[in-house]
Amino acid sequence: MYNVSIVNSGSSDFQVLSEGQGFKLDTKGSGASPSAAFLASLGACIGVYLRKYFHGAKIESKGFDIKVEADFEKEPRYHFQEINVSIDLKGLELEERRKQALLRFVENCPVHNTIKSNPDVKIKIV
Repeated sequence: MYNVSIVNSGSSDFQVLSEGQGFKLDTKGSGASPSAAFLASLGACIGVYLRKYFHGAKIESKGFDIKVEADFEKEPRYHFQEINVSIDLKGLELEERRKQALLRFVENCPVHNTIKSNPDVKIKIV
């Protein structure tokens, strides 16, 4: 089971702790916003699956860049209406069939699958 703790000491920043590691989120600009961290989680998950695909297919890669973009819906129940992910393989040439296989593979990253499955989120006060 994954476990993440978020600690707030009364200011705009939040300390995120998970598996002995931590990072800061901030709603006022001195760290990534929670929404940006959400998009970063999707991009990083896709990146992990890109590496897995390259390894399994024995494809040499010099790295890649992933850009994740989204806009919030303008009306209440604010949410991302559409999320666009662009992958730059930094000059790596792949046949069209290989590109399609790669896209199908990375779409199976757990963060992408979670977004697509519209999970129940239960919030309680303890």
